[in-house]
Amino acid sequence: MKALAQRTGAQYTRILGFGGYRPQRLVPNSEIVEAIDSSDEWIQERSGVRTRHFARDDETMLDMAESAARDAIARSGVDPATIDGVILGSVTHDMFTPAAAPMLADRLGLDSPVAFDLSAACAGYCHGIGVASDLVRAGSASTVLVLGAERLTSVLDPSDRGTAFIFGDGAGAAIVGASDHVGIGPTIWGSDGAAWEAIRPNVLEDGSPGPTITMQGQSVFRWAVWSMAPVALRAIDAAGLSVDDIDVFIPHQANTRIIDAMVKQMKLPEHVKVARDIVDMANTSAASVPLAAERMIREGQAKSGDIALQIGFGAGLAYAAQVIEIP
Repeated sequence: MKALAQRTGAQYTRILGFGGYRPQRLVPNSEIVEAIDSSDEWIQERSGVRTRHFARDDETMLDMAESAARDAIARSGVDPATIDGVILGSVTHDMFTPAAAPMLADRLGLDSPVAFDLSAACAGYCHGIGVASDLVRAGSASTVLVLGAERLTSVLDPSDRGTAFIFGDGAGAAIVGASDHVGIGPTIWGSDGAAWEAIRPNVLEDGSPGPTITMQGQSVFRWAVWSMAPVALRAIDAAGLSVDDIDVFIPHQANTRIIDAMVKQMKLPEHVKVARDIVDMANTSAASVPLAAERMIREGQAKSGDIALQIGFGAGLAYAAQVIEIP
């Protein structure tokens, strides 16, 4: 019997560049409070959010993803002709089929890349980085565009006190390619499907899923604080490092109280820069980690060669974390 051939790829991978897109419409807490009978002080104390960005009425998730992708391509200096993979993390594509990734690839003029959507909610981008790294190392792709993009205003109930103030719209992107050294550590990922009801669609009178999202805030808070810090530490350990080696921490921008609690639980040293993009952007689900990374690089909080720990977690309940080198 003839032996089957097997491809092999790059020994190591890294992120070549980040990009982001933030919708122009800036929405302060003052525009949110009346519908949920709340106050700016209550929202800031509970979540840390001061403002968020909302997409235009005619602006789709795919539009935002395209803008973020073009930004990442430009910043990385990658020739678009070399991109042979597109992974788009999102739960707000406005069609159940086809997937958004092939449509995005067509908009970008990419030549027949493998392109697929990844539905892991707030963990989608970090899942995408893990999958992209594995694709490049296996030889299944050479250069992969990874995105997290969400138009959460399309699934928000503006009168829901538990969710209306916490979410926003946006898109972030990164380019993953081959490297001469380890630039992306092992991904630590998993799920807790028994708790799937913690973040889910609302339920209509007939028992069917509704068009808006609901969240059991306290349950999610406790899970994130007590379960995600150990996952983040496992990602550091899997990369062969300690917390003292970390320069930058880029957690999912779910809530400033969750971020603060994770920093405390992990006992991160004072020198570690911590992303707090949520203050101005709110929670953008799959887009939050790449948007926060893009901002830290643009504002000089993270520099080339820094070692960053990133983690995404949310509905599913799903999570993924890895240590990366800042491009």
